Amino acid sequence: MMIDLACQMILLAASVKRQRNSHIWERDDADWYLEPQWVSERLFDVEPFDRSASLLDPCCGIGQVAGAAVRHGYSVIAADIVDRGYPGCEIQNFLDRKSGPPSIVGNPPFDSVEAFARHALELGANKVALVFPTARLNAARWLSELPFRRAWLLTPRPSMPTGAYVLAGGKVGGDRRDFCWIIFERGYVGRPEICWLHRDHNLARQP
Repeated sequence: MMIDLACQMILLAASVKRQRNSHIWERDDADWYLEPQWVSERLFDVEPFDRSASLLDPCCGIGQVAGAAVRHGYSVIAADIVDRGYPGCEIQNFLDRKSGPPSIVGNPPFDSVEAFARHALELGANKVALVFPTARLNAARWLSELPFRRAWLLTPRPSMPTGAYVLAGGKVGGDRRDFCWIIFERGYVGRPEICWLHRDHNLARQP
């Protein structure tokens, strides 16, 4: 009986600690969530994109992806449905776009990732990389209909609160959700790879 009570107290304490240190951020009206800068920096460390033409970030926000691409030597077209202050941002709904470059990389609204992936490929993109909540992979049967090349599982778990919360000076950290980059390559046929993309360079690995 005493052992059972002690176990219950330990579990309760652990639960309280998890609740205090973890978050599920409130829904943003525009589905704008801000990833840490390393998420994009590390992607461009491991994934090559076409350098013969500009790379498009269709939902650039304040420039996390676009800025990382520029620092890695890419020419970048930055666009978003709302101007959030990134220099040179084109105001545009990506799903209305009629043409696009060979490479499209971004962090779109999570409920629109499928639409973004399909539209990017319809526009003729050869390679597409999009941020996606890892927990949704199991139910994303649409991935099997597209040239899904690999998923980069992001570790340690990045926190992605709303952009408004971050810009207001909110403390970032403790997100309960896991995220990944999903990569599409035109013409790819086969099973997708599952890879790990660590914040620290030397810990990224493939199976």
